[in-house]
Amino acid sequence: MHEMLLQFLAWYHHLVDWYLHLLDKGGCWAVALLMAMESSVIPLPSELVIPPAAHLANKTQGMMGVAGVVLAGAIGSWIGATVMYWASRLAGRPLAMRYGRFVFIPPEKVAAAEQWADQYGPFGIFFSRLLPVVRHLIGIPAGIVRMDFRLYSLYTLAGSTLWCAVLAWFGVHIGPKIESGELLPVTLWVAGAFVVLGAMYYLFVHRQMKARHKA
Repeated sequence: MHEMLLQFLAWYHHLVDWYLHLLDKGGCWAVALLMAMESSVIPLPSELVIPPAAHLANKTQGMMGVAGVVLAGAIGSWIGATVMYWASRLAGRPLAMRYGRFVFIPPEKVAAAEQWADQYGPFGIFFSRLLPVVRHLIGIPAGIVRMDFRLYSLYTLAGSTLWCAVLAWFGVHIGPKIESGELLPVTLWVAGAFVVLGAMYYLFVHRQMKARHKA
């Protein structure tokens, strides 16, 4: 386990070095672009985008500070989510079900997102920004059912801002520990984050989808 953690941290260091170079060149524009990709059809984890950017911003006081990273992340998420919304609204459900697999969204994921939206309604737009998998899919059913775009945007921005703020806090507090090689606190934080996200996904996504499938 310890060796695996060391390998993960070594890989993470390489990734962070590349990303910090990108941030140094592009600043908050890079954060917004990557988060727009994360909220569309590209499976790019926001957990790898916001924390390093927040750590760098807190360390150097650049890129408009940590608040600027959160704002850029939220706006980027809204842009990506908007693309998903309008693409689904204009294309309709048949095209999404038929061709979604070519952009990493197979029919079963489209159906799962539809069930999620049906289960939780407009608040599901907000809550989905805090959950893996559903986060970048929720725009599909919202667009298909032609949800009011202003309402969709409001909930998307609110949820994205909260999620980016959580990740930024994580980056500010854990980034220095990773740099100093303090493995135990990092291990506990990462394990705790996986447990919380896993529990949220199980309770609000997997269990709901499983129950609907049996019904």
